[in-house]
Amino acid sequence: MNNLIKVISWPFLLLAFSMVLGCPGAGESTDENSDVANVRRNIILQYVRQGRLTPVMREKLLTLTTQQALTDYAQQQDAAYLESLPIDGNLAMDVLNNVVGIGPRFSGSEGMLQQQKMLEAIFEEHGGVVEYQRFKAKNPISQQGVEVVDMANMIVRWFPERKQRIVLCAHYDTRPFPDNDPDPQKRRGIFVGANDGGSGVAVLCALAAKMSKCKSGYGIDMVLFDGEELVYNSARDPFFLGSTHFAQQYVIDKPEYKYVAGILLDMVADANLQIYQEVNSRRLAPKVVQQVWATAKRLGISEFRASARHEVRDDHLPLNQIAGIPTIDIIDFDYPSPQIRQTYWHTTEDTADKCSAISMAHVGWVVWEWMNNQK
Repeated sequence: MNNLIKVISWPFLLLAFSMVLGCPGAGESTDENSDVANVRRNIILQYVRQGRLTPVMREKLLTLTTQQALTDYAQQQDAAYLESLPIDGNLAMDVLNNVVGIGPRFSGSEGMLQQQKMLEAIFEEHGGVVEYQRFKAKNPISQQGVEVVDMANMIVRWFPERKQRIVLCAHYDTRPFPDNDPDPQKRRGIFVGANDGGSGVAVLCALAAKMSKCKSGYGIDMVLFDGEELVYNSARDPFFLGSTHFAQQYVIDKPEYKYVAGILLDMVADANLQIYQEVNSRRLAPKVVQQVWATAKRLGISEFRASARHEVRDDHLPLNQIAGIPTIDIIDFDYPSPQIRQTYWHTTEDTADKCSAISMAHVGWVVWEWMNNQK
């Protein structure tokens, strides 16, 4: 995803603060008590954002008086909650950790090749038919302007015989460098792209594990786009190479099947997940936006906020504007939070420890239920 074009509004303060004000330790003078109060407050706010704080849980948290006890209790609750969800957040987190463990995965890199082998094995294990849409792109840092980078969109198909299809997509390349890092010395360092590059891939893998039980009447294609940001200079280099190629080929080839709708997943693992309706999605694919947010409301997934906040240029634009596929962008651009000005986006801080299995399970659940309701 390129950059934030416009901020529509600041979110309302969480009602949870009224709960937190009564937490013991908030007014204590020692550093230790203050640290305990902060841990307790953060856990309560997290559970409120996730829509799962019960009176019993809150009372239990108020009785715990050490950081370790609070952390242990939260981990136990998280583990039990993840087991109750229909999408396997632990699987998604394992995939995310594994792709991040490869290191940088920018287009044409050895890391990208390793990732492709790993993901191909995962998708095939769950019955997906994997193919590559290969193409070449100009190397942005070519001195002579003639060098190219070998690119490949990964396409994974389920129910390939169906002529009406849904596309679920994400980009699986990482930006070459963390060039938005607040420390200028790190802007040519290593960028592993846990949330931006890894999270959409991880959720699609968790969905793949459920595809044998899919009840949708449509065929399903999962597409991992290469070259979303093979960008060394944002003012010079083109974005969205893979999705643009995919959209152009869809128009040129005129396949026998037709995509009726699409969902793009980008930056969906933030531990402080808050997903607003992206402006271009509301304009270009309003019906899909309405369906997805209605699904989230029905499921009680409170991280989906039914208001607009950001206008984002992302891989959904070529799908809408070139291919005519009504596609929305599910994205949490406020990484880590709307209340914090400094971002982890395109910095060395975009690491797996900032990501949440519950966030990915919630997003996957919404997409899964929406998909199954498409008949």
